[in-house]
Amino acid sequence: MNQPHDAPDTHDDAVDGEDALAHDAGYEDAQDPQAPGETSDDGEPGGQEARSLRTAYRGTAGDGSGRGRIVLAATPIGNMGDATERLIGLLHAADVVAAEDTRRLHRLVQALGVTVTGRVISYHEHNETERTPELLELVRGGATLLMVTDAGMPSVSDPGYRLVEAAIAEGLDLTAVPGASAVLAALALSGLPTDRFCFEGFLPRKPGLRSGRLADLASERRTMVFFEAPHRLEAMLRSLQQAFGSERPAAVARELTKVHEQVIRGSLLELLQWAQAGEVRGEIAVVVAGAPEAAPSRPEDHVGSVNALIDGGMRLKDAVAAVSAESRVSKRELYAAVIAAR
Repeated sequence: MNQPHDAPDTHDDAVDGEDALAHDAGYEDAQDPQAPGETSDDGEPGGQEARSLRTAYRGTAGDGSGRGRIVLAATPIGNMGDATERLIGLLHAADVVAAEDTRRLHRLVQALGVTVTGRVISYHEHNETERTPELLELVRGGATLLMVTDAGMPSVSDPGYRLVEAAIAEGLDLTAVPGASAVLAALALSGLPTDRFCFEGFLPRKPGLRSGRLADLASERRTMVFFEAPHRLEAMLRSLQQAFGSERPAAVARELTKVHEQVIRGSLLELLQWAQAGEVRGEIAVVVAGAPEAAPSRPEDHVGSVNALIDGGMRLKDAVAAVSAESRVSKRELYAAVIAAR
């Protein structure tokens, strides 16, 4: 899953400019390099290691069918040591790499010591509508398309969903290469229940929409995981406190897997006070405990509801049955409470 971050400002650049940068970096239409000191029996460049990677990872050779495929691959969320062997192999061997930001991809492959041998295409929220048909056409033609985003799993709070939806509609081959997840890391480190949880991503920025979303979540029993930008964290925690109460347990995880990783645990009020005390930096995930289980109600608490139905013309027996079914209290005990209150 994705590392929390705002949509990168680099995506405001012209698409052609980003593609040109990829070309200048040696990505567009790059060829497999001949490894120093290696020879190739069949004359194919790259030596035995590169040929093995091509056989293992390219859809055109992997199963002998010649069918293309789309591979969604998770990238590290901060620590390059979390890059999987499969990711590294695919970065080298895929026919096409669709990257959220080609500059971030360039830094990634440099850090991993990987040579991208396929074509690199920019694919982000500002161009995915136009680029999706182009990518699907490449896959139809037999290409292995590797989709990567800046951090985490494509399509989860990141570009990729439109591509996945379209690929499924056409019956194209689709798979995923799992990896580091900010959501799961934050959840595991929060100290809050992990047996049932939901991911809510970024809350709406507009106050009215945000309040509406939080009102819908006020009774959510599962642990909730959110993303937020550091400069909006204080306002978010204040909204959470107002919607869920000051004492709701929560945790703020920042800079996960990085040198300055930090997890702050406490009530929403305590976390708000922490955020107000100084400037918060880094990538942020917020984990909030689900709503506590409501205390069992007593039959006496529902006498007023029964009397309201009776005043509306309903018989006592029917009113008790209706309220008992809704409140899940004993019908016999509720009837006794109504009689005792008269």
